[in-house]
Amino acid sequence: MILDYFIYSFIYLLYSYIKAFYNETWMERYGEPVPAQTATLLWSFTVSIFAIGGLLGALCVSAVIRVLGRKGTLLLNNSFAIIAALLLSLGEMSRSFEMLIIGRLIMGVDSGSALPMYLGEISPRHIRGSIGQFNSILICLGVFAGQVLGLPELLGQESRWNFLFAFLAVPAVLQLCVLPFLPESPRFLLIERRDEAAAEKAFQRFLGKEDVSEELEEVHAEARAQDNLNTVSVLQLLRNPAVRWQLITICITMACYQLCGLNAIWYYTNGILQKAGFDENLLPYITLSTGAIETVAAIVSGLVIEKIGRRPLLIFGFSAMAIFFSLLTVFLNFQDVVSWMPYLSYACILAVIASFCSGPGGIPFVLTGELFEQSFRPAAFMVAGIVNWLSNFAVGLLFPFIQESLQSFAFLVFVAVCVLGAVYLYIVLPETKNKTFMDISQSFARINKMPLPSAGQEMELVLSVNGKACDIKMESSF
Repeated sequence: MILDYFIYSFIYLLYSYIKAFYNETWMERYGEPVPAQTATLLWSFTVSIFAIGGLLGALCVSAVIRVLGRKGTLLLNNSFAIIAALLLSLGEMSRSFEMLIIGRLIMGVDSGSALPMYLGEISPRHIRGSIGQFNSILICLGVFAGQVLGLPELLGQESRWNFLFAFLAVPAVLQLCVLPFLPESPRFLLIERRDEAAAEKAFQRFLGKEDVSEELEEVHAEARAQDNLNTVSVLQLLRNPAVRWQLITICITMACYQLCGLNAIWYYTNGILQKAGFDENLLPYITLSTGAIETVAAIVSGLVIEKIGRRPLLIFGFSAMAIFFSLLTVFLNFQDVVSWMPYLSYACILAVIASFCSGPGGIPFVLTGELFEQSFRPAAFMVAGIVNWLSNFAVGLLFPFIQESLQSFAFLVFVAVCVLGAVYLYIVLPETKNKTFMDISQSFARINKMPLPSAGQEMELVLSVNGKACDIKMESSF
């Protein structure tokens, strides 16, 4: 995931250089400057094509995972990253802005990966949220690393900007060296491949202990509950009433994750700093604060998620974003009147970023893995990915035009999205911390209008532990 936001931060950092490159290339080809509307369209397409690649990756990930497994899919993704790095870094030398656009597309395919699913399946339930938040932490580190490498002393110069993209290959090569030595997901091995010996070894390596019978029992229980279910297709998932509200919840959460307005913040940051009177040469150093606040907020969220829970952090994050977007709208409209108002605007930008990373920045991916049992999970990740990337594409393509039309009032659109998201999550989403996947599914049974097991009902489970069959009577906890 760090690769995705390396490139995401690069694109915004290099806005002026890339637009100048587009204009020069257009002049060389057609003998006239690129029309203003065409320039806006080209830039919008460059930004939004990343989401189209992500959508393609999300559409393919379920089938690829079924064949290659979680780890194999992650390994395959790195080849896309290396190809994208080559196209992006050589595009300027080849005088082809098409290479930049295609590189963005391929990098998007790489981003539609199995990483959140893999992290969710290898994590013990008492730290599943914290491990899942590594997604968000690495995203923030990717933004911050991009900002540092984009400093004028390093690669943030007109003569060097294309080399910045070459750094995308570094994490990809590192992953290709490390991932082969990591085990496959033990849940995938046990439930889908029926290889208990391999699953036991995988658990032992991940957890660093010999006795993993408790973890195997939990997976066996989930497997027996789904004995008559193979991995379902997207169509079967959409038709299944037992997971209807889990699916609705994931779709709304993923849509709000992209439509909440964080990406739009990058359009305003430099302009606000310029109006605050900061010297142009200081702007790259001051904007490092946005990457730093992202990283700190994500780390804090990862530390507290198992104590506070997913639901409160999500609701707090979206609610706080709505408040600070509202204040930012007010401050932007008065910043030409009051000399110190741009400083308040920039403080609101930092607050919006911190609010996003406190919950909405990483928890939607954690929830996608938690709300569905094994047979539904690949299809659920595909649906979540489709919603995620379609929403990302819509923001990347439409926001420049919305901003031109509404100016500073454009953020009120995001206020509405954040408020609606927070209200929905408050009403519908149950807490999932420290619960098994079966517990979480049962917590949705009432809203899905599915029958609940009676209180005190005993369930006879025949579990195979260390090769020995034993009957276990388990009091239902539902």
